[in-house]
Amino acid sequence: MHIIVVGLNYRTAPVEVRERFAFSEEELPEALKQLKSTKSVLEGVIVATCNRTEIYVVVDRLHMCGYFIRSFMEQWFGINREAFTQYLYIYEDEQAISHLFKVACGLDSMVIGETQILGQVRSAFLMSQKEQATGTWFNMLFKQAVTLGKRAHSETSIGESAVSVSYAAVELGKRIFGSFHNKKVLILGAGKMSELTVKHLYANGAAEVVVANRTLARAQELALKFDGKACTIDEATRALHDIDIVISSTGANEYVLVPERVKEAMKKRPSRPLFMIDIAVPRDIDPAVGELTDVFLYDIDDLEGIVETNMEMRRAEAAKIEVMIQEEIEAFHSWLRMMGVRPAIRALQDKASSIHEETLTSLFNKLPELDERQRKVIRRLTKSIVNQMMHDPINRIKEMTGGKHGTEALDYFTHIFALEELIQENEQGAASRSKLNAKASSAQAVSSNTADAQAEEKPVKVSLSPATL
Repeated sequence: MHIIVVGLNYRTAPVEVRERFAFSEEELPEALKQLKSTKSVLEGVIVATCNRTEIYVVVDRLHMCGYFIRSFMEQWFGINREAFTQYLYIYEDEQAISHLFKVACGLDSMVIGETQILGQVRSAFLMSQKEQATGTWFNMLFKQAVTLGKRAHSETSIGESAVSVSYAAVELGKRIFGSFHNKKVLILGAGKMSELTVKHLYANGAAEVVVANRTLARAQELALKFDGKACTIDEATRALHDIDIVISSTGANEYVLVPERVKEAMKKRPSRPLFMIDIAVPRDIDPAVGELTDVFLYDIDDLEGIVETNMEMRRAEAAKIEVMIQEEIEAFHSWLRMMGVRPAIRALQDKASSIHEETLTSLFNKLPELDERQRKVIRRLTKSIVNQMMHDPINRIKEMTGGKHGTEALDYFTHIFALEELIQENEQGAASRSKLNAKASSAQAVSSNTADAQAEEKPVKVSLSPATL
């Protein structure tokens, strides 16, 4: 079996393409059902966010699997594959595992180290598990990915440094105020950057927002989003003494705030700092304002310098996480190899048990005078000899399959003990039991009287997916 991921993200596809491949939460159960019924697919998880749509699958063969997944996307979204194939990436096996781990840790995000994606990966896995679209492999792999993501953020500092201008502004404010609780924010201008910054401020406890703009209607529109107040720029600058934080991003060609106006306001608020962020180009606030006592003024260059410094810090932390990822990839491969050794161990135990029983039967036939107690003693002692003889080989093959040459070791083990036929028989027996269980489950869905009648007239047909086998 193989692990494959097929997807598109913010790097490979523009937003007008990504939005056409979005899965709503309501659609996911049916989409997972259709994905699971796709040829060669044994397990599936769909990770869908604003920045990515990724389809993770376990398949029984690599050949043509990309074609089958593209067919699923074509049918589900009703878009001809020629229109989207160029935006897709496909990773197989170790590359697919590595990609999932990077996604969960935030290393593949637009903002390196962001934590939201970890919750989205976890939710995608739980949804697939609920819809019975996952199995042994993905139940292990995705739990491992989520655990690794948590470790990455708890054991490194990758998420601690601001990496956007708006967020950097908020982090600077925290250094000055400690907390934004009960703080009043004035927004000069109503642009996108101002809106993003005020979102962060609100998330960090800002009490009230006043939006000032030359066009009052635009100020009212933005203020409404945050349950704030709207006013003109002149009204706002006259009430500056009542403000704790100023975020300025107008389209003015001259200074909106000058030292005289700010100095006058500061006289009415002794010992209360005023935090000012000028993210306009050209600047809205006269740089001389920053020289006033208790006024902390930052412009766009200050914030971008902080962002770039913090990005370097995050990249350094990302290198530590890359080491964790490699360790987890090897841990998953070791687990897979251990999964592979189980059939061989069971076959050896079955073979030893069969030889033991045949030997005892022959012995008891030759010694009919033995009573039941004597037979029990002989059975127990000879069984102990068999178990002790198998103990070391079984432990050694477990150790060896966990290493880099585990596949070769398992092949030698199977060949030395001549287990090939018995393993095949056990697998065929397991498949037969799965078919019988499927038939039993299907029969239980029908009332007993109806089922009895149908059983005489027509055999029950059961469709088995590769995952069942």
